[in-house]
Amino acid sequence: MQARKKYVLLGLCACSWLILFYGGGGVQLQLMRLLTRHQADVLHHWPNWTDQAFLPQYAHLEELQMYPSMTESPWQRRQVWPTIYKDSRCRMDTCFDFSRCQRRGRDGFRVYIYPLEKSDRVSESYRKILTSIAESRYYTSDPREACLFVLGIDTLDRDQLSGQFVPHVDERILSYPLWNNGRNHLIFNLYSGTWPNYTDDLGFNIGQAILAKASLNTEHFRPGFDVSIPLFSKDHPQKSGERGWLLRTTTPPRRKYLLMFKGKRYLTGIGSDTRNALHHIHNGKDIVSLTTCRHGKDWEKHKDARCDHDNLEYERFDYQELLHNSTFCLVPRGRRLGSFRFLESLQAACIPVLLSNGWELPFSDVIQWNQAVIEGDERLLLQVPSTVRAVPNERILTLRQRTQMLWDAYFSSVDQIVLTTLEVCSKH
Repeated sequence: MQARKKYVLLGLCACSWLILFYGGGGVQLQLMRLLTRHQADVLHHWPNWTDQAFLPQYAHLEELQMYPSMTESPWQRRQVWPTIYKDSRCRMDTCFDFSRCQRRGRDGFRVYIYPLEKSDRVSESYRKILTSIAESRYYTSDPREACLFVLGIDTLDRDQLSGQFVPHVDERILSYPLWNNGRNHLIFNLYSGTWPNYTDDLGFNIGQAILAKASLNTEHFRPGFDVSIPLFSKDHPQKSGERGWLLRTTTPPRRKYLLMFKGKRYLTGIGSDTRNALHHIHNGKDIVSLTTCRHGKDWEKHKDARCDHDNLEYERFDYQELLHNSTFCLVPRGRRLGSFRFLESLQAACIPVLLSNGWELPFSDVIQWNQAVIEGDERLLLQVPSTVRAVPNERILTLRQRTQMLWDAYFSSVDQIVLTTLEVCSKH
């Protein structure tokens, strides 16, 4: 008898759940909202961190316990993207006119650069890009022969606070007779957005143009259309760049330092979470992870209790010496997803350990990056030391050799970066 009652109760429970899920959509939604809201309000007990005194400098307890659903979601971020790039679904078969490329048969992929105006301010980096195109086999001085068009306007730095920022780009490009809403155009960009959010906004509508951009986010990257390029400095050589540092006669599997980083620590704003946490893995022996607050005009206004100590420790180590003598190099995100340290690590045969969630790696269409880098997770920094310690010597040698092949083939000069970009575009 007791068993029969249990079965009856179980049957009633099952029926009620079926009614909720299949018959009562509105009720179901209300119930799920109620459960989610209740769950979010529960305070979870956090462990007793050994450095608990420092926690208030990063975030309040309420912020640490906040569920991801209570902040901006990936879905919300994706909704913003079409307002920045109105043709966010572009692909070569929908936003590119192949008939322009077929007019000259096998040599159809020709690139035209719009002439610079006397008043144009062009950065050294963009001048190098234009020179690389003009000296390449793809260049044509006749727009009627062109399959692809490159702006004479410098679009590399779209940070409105930068001295390299060029205003009124929208007005300029709309006056071009061949603009055609960006179709068959290629736009280069290294820096987008501005303080405090550093979004992907370029400050003008690129229309249906192909974007060759550093720090591209995987959510916004248009596969088979856009090209992710590396962030490179104005001092990057035009051509005949230095070869990689790995020599056949000096290939011990492990170097003096297992893992290293030396760079800026952002006290506020985007990117600060990752950089602020790096001191946790520093042991001053085989792991050297150094940050400094001493950058920018008003860093002292924001300095915290760690700044003075960090700045002193920072000066104890030479960056080049660390590069030459480290097996793995941390490449954490900065204000944007890309970092100069990515190329520096490749050249030094220091295996990059990436801490930049969502970064579409340079030339991902043609490079298998899992053969040259270790991809970490910004949220799991404390797992990085044990991860790299577990990499066997044979794997270390393979990764280091691969960094040299990639550096020499794709990244050692602006010429190589630009020619690879054009190659990728022509193969799309």
